[in-house]
Amino acid sequence: MYIKSKYIVLYRYNFFLYAIMKLQQLRSVQEIVRRKYSVSTAAQALHMTQPGISNQIHQLEQELGTPIFERYGKRLIGMTPAGVLILGMIDKILSEVENIKLVGKEVNNKRQGILSIATTHTQARYVLPPIIKQFRASYPEVHLRMFQGTPQQIAEMAANGTVDLAIATESIGLFKELALLPCYSWNRCVIVPSNHPLLLCNPLTLEDIAKYPIITYITGFTGRSKLDQAFINKKITPNIILTASDADVIKTYLHLGLGIGIIAKMAFNATEDAPLKSIDAENLFESSITYVGIRRGAYLRGYAYDFLKLFTPSLTHEVIDRAIYT
Repeated sequence: MYIKSKYIVLYRYNFFLYAIMKLQQLRSVQEIVRRKYSVSTAAQALHMTQPGISNQIHQLEQELGTPIFERYGKRLIGMTPAGVLILGMIDKILSEVENIKLVGKEVNNKRQGILSIATTHTQARYVLPPIIKQFRASYPEVHLRMFQGTPQQIAEMAANGTVDLAIATESIGLFKELALLPCYSWNRCVIVPSNHPLLLCNPLTLEDIAKYPIITYITGFTGRSKLDQAFINKKITPNIILTASDADVIKTYLHLGLGIGIIAKMAFNATEDAPLKSIDAENLFESSITYVGIRRGAYLRGYAYDFLKLFTPSLTHEVIDRAIYT
């Protein structure tokens, strides 16, 4: 009886080690791709040696009977056609493994954990502070991690599972791995010195704006595409002399008297930004929509649903699940 029990324990132990090895092989493939085919940096990220991660890849390719990576000598330079298909499956498997871990955490403690958010400067500076304050009051033991970047970087972080939520206006719809949930629409204002002639224009027109040097957002940030399209539709070429990724930088140069600014309305505060003045430009530009992007099939902790409900009340549990699981 003892011998039989001993073999059962040994079998289970070996099976467990086998499963860990398999997952480690999959993680090795995924991390190498994330690190632009650099085996050494992937090994560092996974706390492995370079020979160790190379061995994992070699074993997996032997078991599959096909190469996953294209090689130039000993260097990995890309993926084979089979490797591209396999990578998609690996991403799904590892995503489900992470979901299993999160289910366990949710059962053990619903009020502790980590919520990671990637967003732009405009959202982090002007939109999220009151939401985060409310959320922290309800979940003081949840650690918030906020990452800032370009809309492209933000969407990519959510698509590969680095963050739970991506909040942005531009580029977020470029990743098919993301379910997009509209949060709110917004528009722009023109910011000028307190004695500027544009303050006398009623109504303000694009032709009026184009007479002056303009400071606004970099292409790809904060609804810039809608701004450009408005001028294109009118066949007007604006005199854009300086661009920046956030409104604070734009306003800094406006205070120096370099021109007029076009920014998101939510980024202007009459008291804090005095003596600059704001002119509503909602009639001149098409509204932009800010979205939250969530990786399809991702498991969200209960507090993530509550955060989204605070951010946009229409984002109920049912609405979110319908988006990410269908």
